[in-house]
Amino acid sequence: MLKTKKIGQQFTIDIPKQWETRTIESLFKDHWKAPKKLVHELRMDKSVLVNGQEANWTSPLHLGDTLSIPFFKPEVSTVQPTYLDIAILYEDDHLLIANKPAGIDTHPNSEEDDHSLLNGVAFHLQSKGELYYIKHIHRLDRDTTGAVIFAKHRMAGAILDRLLEERKIKRTYMALVEGKLKNSSGTISDPIGRDRHHPTRRRVSPTGQTAVTHYNVHVYEAKKDTSLISCQLDTGRTHQIRVHLSSIGHPLIGDILYGSSVKLSRQALHAYKVEFTHPFTEEKILCKAPFTDSPSIFPDINI
Repeated sequence: MLKTKKIGQQFTIDIPKQWETRTIESLFKDHWKAPKKLVHELRMDKSVLVNGQEANWTSPLHLGDTLSIPFFKPEVSTVQPTYLDIAILYEDDHLLIANKPAGIDTHPNSEEDDHSLLNGVAFHLQSKGELYYIKHIHRLDRDTTGAVIFAKHRMAGAILDRLLEERKIKRTYMALVEGKLKNSSGTISDPIGRDRHHPTRRRVSPTGQTAVTHYNVHVYEAKKDTSLISCQLDTGRTHQIRVHLSSIGHPLIGDILYGSSVKLSRQALHAYKVEFTHPFTEEKILCKAPFTDSPSIFPDINI
């Protein structure tokens, strides 16, 4: 874990031995793989410092040098803060993880929408006096609960986006499905496309986008003729888990849109766990989200 801290608008980091002889240029380009536009803005601003002095971007860094980068500049947010009593599972200077309840969207879908998870997170940050950029890194369906990652500055947003694209952010979902699956684990790799007969529904389609879902079956006897499974995704298509499980004859309990015969307040799907290496501290982050409406959806589950 690297030695870092926030001082005003600056992110400071003590250069470790493994970064010795690296340049600031190579740190941004090769280590963080930061977007060229953001790096260019930092260079032009001349506010990146080494040991309190304007940095030379091509000179080698040395063990014990203190690098300062202005990640935390306040900026006007277009997100309306709304108090929604959101549970924050993890937070530091760069990112936070919130536990999304059922019945709200991850982000606003119109200018009038001010009751999304993003609005609730914006209120949380405003209440702490943090008037910064805020961005969701991934999303959950309106009636899916669980962990959602948010970036608290632009560099964190760009790097977390890349980690997600490179599958370096591991997300585990828990689902209750109809019927007993024959195999204890498996992979569904059927492409997913829009259903031309329904405005929001998706379907398995040979002309759709690549979609890969891995699943494992857990011991579960609370309800007959149901299976408790965990899922991990190689891709992030809309309704991917719901479509894939329905396509093999095991729709999610309560998922009427995809063929469930059981009526519940929502489909039984929960984003239970996220795991990744923190891009700035190199700490291993493992965050679990409690079930928000158990036992009504996930009864007698202890995992």
